[in-house]
Amino acid sequence: MGWLQRLFGMGKPQGAQVNPAPAPAPEQAATGETSEDAISPERIGLNGEYDQSGLAKRVALAFDEDPQLDDIDTLYVAQTGTTVVLKGKVPSQDILSRMVEVAKGVNGAQSVETDQVTIG
Repeated sequence: MGWLQRLFGMGKPQGAQVNPAPAPAPEQAATGETSEDAISPERIGLNGEYDQSGLAKRVALAFDEDPQLDDIDTLYVAQTGTTVVLKGKVPSQDILSRMVEVAKGVNGAQSVETDQVTIG
């Protein structure tokens, strides 16, 4: 079972991306206006839409796409604003370091909190 399925009860939507371009807000779509600030980076969903948990979902997708991280089912991903919060247990420091690296590569992630993760 993948990260998106386990954490959010969903499979990978068609066209889902780790760092999609933000979709225009409905009022901008109607007028044809565009703005890079339409959706804050941590709220961009898997297909560029607004999603309150967008950053956490995109980090989960990034973990799904990394073959080193695909079978860890004892860790959870959450977000507090622009901070990715990892909770649970990982088998090694190397795996945790890789997870932090992958999470920081997701647009909108300004920091990664690991103080709720145990190793072993």
